[in-house]
Amino acid sequence: MTYLSPLLTRPGAVAADAPDQGTASHYGDPFKEQRALARGTAVVDLSHRGVVTVTGPDRLSWLNTLSSQLLLGLEPGSSSETLLLSVQGRIEYNARVVDDGTTTWLLVEGFEAAGMAAWLDRMKFMLRVEIADVSETWAVLGSVKPIESLAARTVWVDPWPRVTEGGYAYSVVTEEDHPGLERPWFEYLIPQAELVTTVDELAGHGLSLAGAMASEALRVAAWRPRAGAETDEKTIPHELDLIRTAVHLNKGCYKGQETVARVHNLGHPPRRLVFLQLDGSQHTLPAVGSAVVAGGRTVGTVTSVAQHYEMGAVALAVVKRSVDPLGELVVQDGDEVYAAAQEIIVAPDAGQVVGRATGFLKGRR
Repeated sequence: MTYLSPLLTRPGAVAADAPDQGTASHYGDPFKEQRALARGTAVVDLSHRGVVTVTGPDRLSWLNTLSSQLLLGLEPGSSSETLLLSVQGRIEYNARVVDDGTTTWLLVEGFEAAGMAAWLDRMKFMLRVEIADVSETWAVLGSVKPIESLAARTVWVDPWPRVTEGGYAYSVVTEEDHPGLERPWFEYLIPQAELVTTVDELAGHGLSLAGAMASEALRVAAWRPRAGAETDEKTIPHELDLIRTAVHLNKGCYKGQETVARVHNLGHPPRRLVFLQLDGSQHTLPAVGSAVVAGGRTVGTVTSVAQHYEMGAVALAVVKRSVDPLGELVVQDGDEVYAAAQEIIVAPDAGQVVGRATGFLKGRR
């Protein structure tokens, strides 16, 4: 059954397309909503996201053995991010993790929840853990600032773009210059039955509603990868700079670790994430999936696209590692061609640890 948020009945609500279907793209004024979200005076409805719980005394040690992040000793209220990888090191699930002392909450994309819960259930063996897909009973609200009136709720705080313990930065900008610092991110767990009343109460505190267009524009500008957008069946974490927040390079064994270590220590990821400033003169945006072209040949794919309230048309794309970081790119969407100024996120020579790139370091345009 297709999920429909109760907030879609709000005045001016326009339904979003994939991957945010079931919620509002906007409520009548996308740029106003985006500005409000950016300054912390709005929240965004993420109730279409998936929520999986793991309970039982073995939950953290068990999840630690399965995933890319060090989760042993995760303190109640602390947030993390982890990946479940294939044997080949490819991303299968990307989970936002918070533990409340009795339950570990895994926040994922809506399409991931059922599959991940089923996979985890098959892996529990005789351990003292219970897994449940609670997406139908729990919703999520997003904000760029802590919300005082929701302080008692369980909240996931995005570590991006800080390099977490055991992580490593594949981006060419310093941590202090990373655009992700302009977008702190908080996701609050709200019972689905209380979603409408909670939003009404927040409105009484001066917090309006913003749609998915607003949150996506801020995410793209922050270079923040999203499962199902920047990932495909071949994605490894190095390509998206996810070693930064979702991988602990010195933890014990887990499925896919060999690939993670080999690429990090000895090789380079075959593809890399880039940020694109698009020519906005057409007053349109290219579709997700449009080709990124250099020298007349396709070298990558647009994975996310947005209209940012300050920067205009922007996008994330995954391109071949060999693409010249100083070369001219265009985005081809059918007969429409968009000039695209490339900003390096993951450098062509990222990997091999000692060969971390510095030559392509550039300021934000």
